[in-house]
Amino acid sequence: MSGRRRAVLAAVVAVLAVAATVGVLGAAGADGAATTRADAAVIEPAVIAPPATTTPVTSSSARATPSTAEPAPVAAPLTGRIEPGATHSGVATFYDTDGTGACGFDASPDPLNAAMNVADFEGSQACGAYVLVQAAGGASVTVRITNLCPAPCRVGQLDLSPKAFDRLGARNLGEIPVTWKLVSPPTTAKISLRYKDGSSRYWCGIQVIGHRNPVARLEVRAGSTWKRLPRTDYNYFLAENGAGCGGAVAITDVYGERLVVDPLPVKPGAGQPTSLQFAQR
Repeated sequence: MSGRRRAVLAAVVAVLAVAATVGVLGAAGADGAATTRADAAVIEPAVIAPPATTTPVTSSSARATPSTAEPAPVAAPLTGRIEPGATHSGVATFYDTDGTGACGFDASPDPLNAAMNVADFEGSQACGAYVLVQAAGGASVTVRITNLCPAPCRVGQLDLSPKAFDRLGARNLGEIPVTWKLVSPPTTAKISLRYKDGSSRYWCGIQVIGHRNPVARLEVRAGSTWKRLPRTDYNYFLAENGAGCGGAVAITDVYGERLVVDPLPVKPGAGQPTSLQFAQR
């Protein structure tokens, strides 16, 4: 083969070799790009489709609608410091008394009465209560509360009539330690009501007299309803606007017994007897 032909053939072979190399590199580049895209697809974070729309349960949406109903009224307690079954400790002293005093009662033919200290008198709630007083040696006496014993009388102290004190000890002792508790004594007497001086159908005060058990509340019939009257520290229940004056009266004791008294005329200052009395407990 001539030298010229060999040169031409060598050139052709070189061109073919270059073309083949380029083709191989192109194919490799395409494969690399595909691999790169595949890798990219693997490492990209997955897109999570949002859940179906729902109403989230929150504290506000789950909260119950508050009721608009008013709470039921709570009845006032029937007893105060002096309650059935409770025993009190204190001392007994004595003073001259005829049964009159802060409770507004008339003089009593019964000499066995007493004045109650301020705390246990409780704004006249103790008025008319009977308490059994017992000395350390076992001697005892039952007295009716008719008056208030102001300071220096202490909590638990009773200031007895002289004859009541005599049942417990010698007067020269002056003061003796005692215990006392509410009792419900036997009696044949009936309850009376008294309208306060100055009472009329426009204003009245009502007092309960001769009750066996302490009076917890008093109501008057005003139209078609019962109206509870406030109690004063001088032991009258007041109808300051005249509601119920001269009408039916309901009285309730500390045990919860309720007695209804038929209408009585408004007679200021006069005690008017009824046929009623609280049960003995």
